[in-house]
This record gives sequence, structure tokens and C-alpha cells, in this order.
Amino acid sequence: MSLPKRVVLVGPMGGAGKSTIGRLLAKELGYRFLDSDRIIEERCGANIPWIFDVEGEDGFRQRETSMLDELSNEVGTVLATGGGGAVMRAENHGLLKKNAVVVYLKTSIDQQVERTRKDRNRPLLQNDDPEGVLRRLFAIRDPLYTELADIVMFTDRKSPPRLVVRQLVNRINPKTPPRHRRQRRKEGRHNAQGTSRAEG
Repeated sequence: MSLPKRVVLVGPMGGAGKSTIGRLLAKELGYRFLDSDRIIEERCGANIPWIFDVEGEDGFRQRETSMLDELSNEVGTVLATGGGGAVMRAENHGLLKKNAVVVYLKTSIDQQVERTRKDRNRPLLQNDDPEGVLRRLFAIRDPLYTELADIVMFTDRKSPPRLVVRQLVNRINPKTPPRHRRQRRKEGRHNAQGTSRAEG
């Protein structure tokens, strides 16, 4: 079994560890790490709350779909899907699964609350009952994440990110020997350096 062209991480906003685990996984596989929300912010020159304020959630979701469409053609990548709402649009499902292994990083409501408590970059949580919002979103989105996922990984305080990544690599491609993964990491660093020089 060969490595997938892409790995796509889905899961709830701020708590599942999509960015942390995504970066570590990309390094382990020798892939590039991409974060759809961060790329949208870079393209717009504004943060997500500003986009929500000016364009509304529908405007942001349209940008998100366009970004997912573009990134679906990027191979050798690990993609973190930002705040987790991309699964709410049916048209995004095919874009998320295109040439990809989809991984659902699942975590408890308590951990989501803890990790987003001081986060001001989550427009949907800027209200008097953020825990209630997280619970409602989880009830709606969890079945969608589960349906899309090829792999479900539970992440919590007892699961250090590096351990999650090791387990995840073994599930993505259990027959890949360590020395092959080391070679992939070297190739990934080389490709990243080449990209940086080309952009400079």
C-alpha cells in the first residue's frame, strides 16, 4: 500500500489539534502542511473574524469552498480544515475526499471548551454561551465528520500529539518501513527549501 496523495484533517474548532498534529504528520510523511483558514487570511489580508463581520458566514463559506477546490489538486500535502465548518456544505465533501485519506480528529466537548476559552479568533464562539455553541455544533457536525472519515483518531490530554501522529502514520500506511519514512521526510525538506528559493 502506497502513501495517499493527500491527508485531510477534519474535526471541531480549536481543540482537536488539527494544526499541531497536521504539522507533525506532514514532517513525518515528508509532505507540506497547509491550513485552509490561514491561506484564506493571507489571500484576503484580513483575519477570519473580520471576514465574518464584513461578508457574513455565507461569504466566508464561499471563500472556503473555493480554497478547498484549489487545494484539492495539491498532492504531497497534509491539509488542516480550519474551524471545522467545511463539512456543512455538501459540495465540499467531494473536495475533501479527492485523492485523500480523510482523518477525523475527535475530541471531547470539555477539551474543546478548555482550548477555545481565550481564543478570540472564533467568530461563532463570541457570545455568552460558547460551551452551548460547541455542544450544538458537535451534535450537528460529528455525524458528518464520521461519515467522511477514512480514519477516526481520538485526541485528548492523555494522547500527546507525537503519539497520535505515530499511530496515525501506522494506520495510513502500516507497511511503510521507518527508513522509507525518513527518506520521505528528507525529500519533503528538500522540496520545501526549493519552494522557498523559488519564491524568494
